[in-house]
Amino acid sequence: MKRNNEDKADRGEKRERGFQKRKGCRFCAEPALMIDYKDKYLMQPFVTERFKIVPRRISGNCAGHQRKVTTAVKRARHMAILPYTTAQMM
Repeated sequence: MKRNNEDKADRGEKRERGFQKRKGCRFCAEPALMIDYKDKYLMQPFVTERFKIVPRRISGNCAGHQRKVTTAVKRARHMAILPYTTAQMM
């Protein structure tokens, strides 16, 4: 008698995946690294190519630092250091 997972594999269905190791918060790991809205190059990994803010589960930040990163990105947008959106070509 086959197990349930083996049956799924025979039918070409996806197998259940285990948990992946979470990324650590880079700001907690390196206390000298400060979140600053004026540092354009520090903010770039936290926005996509369409300048949406990357969520916490993808960026690996802890909740407190993700709130600070979100605030810093919004301030950088307001000061025109980062754009709100990409320019759409017609």
